[in-house]
Amino acid sequence: MSTSEGSVTATEKKIPATKKKAVVSAEKKEKVATAAKKKVVVTAEKKEVKATAAKKKVVVTAEKKEVKATAAKKKVAVTVEKKEAKATATKKKAVVTAEKKEPVTSKKVGSPKKNMLDETEIKCIADAILDKKGSFVCSLDLRPIGTAICDYFVVCNADSSTQVNAIADNIEEMMIKNCGRKVIRKQGKENAFWVILDYANIVVHVFQTEYRQFYRLEDLWADAKRTVYQE
Repeated sequence: MSTSEGSVTATEKKIPATKKKAVVSAEKKEKVATAAKKKVVVTAEKKEVKATAAKKKVVVTAEKKEVKATAAKKKVAVTVEKKEAKATATKKKAVVTAEKKEPVTSKKVGSPKKNMLDETEIKCIADAILDKKGSFVCSLDLRPIGTAICDYFVVCNADSSTQVNAIADNIEEMMIKNCGRKVIRKQGKENAFWVILDYANIVVHVFQTEYRQFYRLEDLWADAKRTVYQE
């Protein structure tokens, strides 16, 4: 056998070994690729599991929020119902209070003797006012109005502070002289815009004309019976 033949034989012998190596490399690469695919699949599955868990968490959170919102709505509804119940109770209480007060505002009925005495005193006051040229003299019967502070108002006006004081002084004198009554309280004589003489059952108001027009006392007691006095 020649040298060349020996070399060929050696080369030929090397070829199967190379093929085997190539096959082994291919198998290794395939294993690596398969492992990589498995890893990718596992990673994808993990991601999917994680995404599913996240979705479940979102759903649970949404359900919790919905439950919380429902509870809040119920709380608001209960609060509104409580407020409505409280308002209704307040209205009922106000009605009951008004009903309790109603008997107090019932019409006062005086005895004939007292009524006659009141009329005499009011007439004395009116005459005293007219004697000093007071204007638009009238009395208001407040007895049917239970919230009034007295039984009668007597109202008049004059054009100056001097005349207002003169009327007030004449009323005091005439009430002492003719009825034996002294004024209990008086106020307003300092400036004489509006003088008030308090006889308990009768309160006299002597205004300067512009102040009577401004305060419109008769309009405030429009439900009272009015009697006008003239010379």
